[in-house]
Amino acid sequence: MASADKTYATGKRKLAICRAWGHSGSGQITVNGKSIESYFPRATHRAMITYPLEITNLLDKIDIKATILGGGTSGQAGALRHAISKVLVTMDPALREVVNKEGGQKGARRRFQFSKR
Repeated sequence: MASADKTYATGKRKLAICRAWGHSGSGQITVNGKSIESYFPRATHRAMITYPLEITNLLDKIDIKATILGGGTSGQAGALRHAISKVLVTMDPALREVVNKEGGQKGARRRFQFSKR
């Protein structure tokens, strides 16, 4: 990790906007003052949120404090995932390749080329 102090990033998905601060710690994630388990009761949302931390092996090494506004629960979970990914890349630019590889398509609407054969 390049920096030990707080790192800030903004994530967006649909109508949800998430502001997230990350710093080294024990892996605690708080959203709008609540734990991730109480704010996102669905296990699928929690799995989606923690995925960037899992693929970078930093799940129990970084604390995330986030505030989320707007959107529904799925949009908020996606915005938090986006913000966490951006926090990780800001903390350590070497993680950009790992996070981007899992991210999907090239642009916001660009799909991969279809091949019939």
